[in-house]
Amino acid sequence: MSIQHTDVLYTAVATAENGRDGRVATDDGQLDVVVNPPKAMGGSGAGTNPEQLFAAGYSACFQGALGVVARNENADISGSTVTAEVGIGKNDDGFGIIVKISATIPNVDAETAKSLIEKAHQVCPYSKATRGNITVELAV
Repeated sequence: MSIQHTDVLYTAVATAENGRDGRVATDDGQLDVVVNPPKAMGGSGAGTNPEQLFAAGYSACFQGALGVVARNENADISGSTVTAEVGIGKNDDGFGIIVKISATIPNVDAETAKSLIEKAHQVCPYSKATRGNITVELAV
């Protein structure tokens, strides 16, 4: 379900110069990075790249969603981590991405961890935005 403009609590603003081989910066100056294609795609690999930035955002957002779910279920997720792996490759109409979300939750059993990440996947805004558009694999 989409939100309306009147529902927006915060808007992030970033501007890119020269696409994948340039610079990306936020309007508040909190992020200002050089972007370059990775060596695996023929680039210099000297800077970060859009896939790394997406992985960073998705993992942080998913960790937040995991916290919401854990609080609702009285589960202890202290010491947990979430890793997002974002792959890019060629598809029928250019390029596409695929994501693997892995969570390590040391204070719960494997079945509880699996349940928590599946529920977090339902509430995470990044997961909602990508649902039905790209493959997202979940792992504990």
